[in-house]
Amino acid sequence: MRSDVPQLSVQDLAGFIAEQADLQPVLLDVREAWELQTARLDLPGATTLHIPMHTLPARLHELRRAQPILGLCHHGARSWQCVAFLQQQGFEAVYNVAGGIDAWSRDIDHQVPRY
Repeated sequence: MRSDVPQLSVQDLAGFIAEQADLQPVLLDVREAWELQTARLDLPGATTLHIPMHTLPARLHELRRAQPILGLCHHGARSWQCVAFLQQQGFEAVYNVAGGIDAWSRDIDHQVPRY
């Protein structure tokens, strides 16, 4: 695994998306469908794309290399692996949302359910 996966804190997420708005950032949610039904994160300025981790290799064609891609999962481990995989595939503007949706729920928006 790569150790140089860029991390983005939940505290910096909205500001980063706003700064990158002209590039149309993608919030890549790699959780399973049941997790998405339990807790969802949609942020103004970003397109949320749900591609479960195990389907990412087959669905790479859905991602544009020119867009910043922000990997999101429950706690940040699966999305970290996905971001590392995307880097190996030549994607450059990829970031892991550290702490995942759980950190968002805990630190930013208590209305998003924790599980």
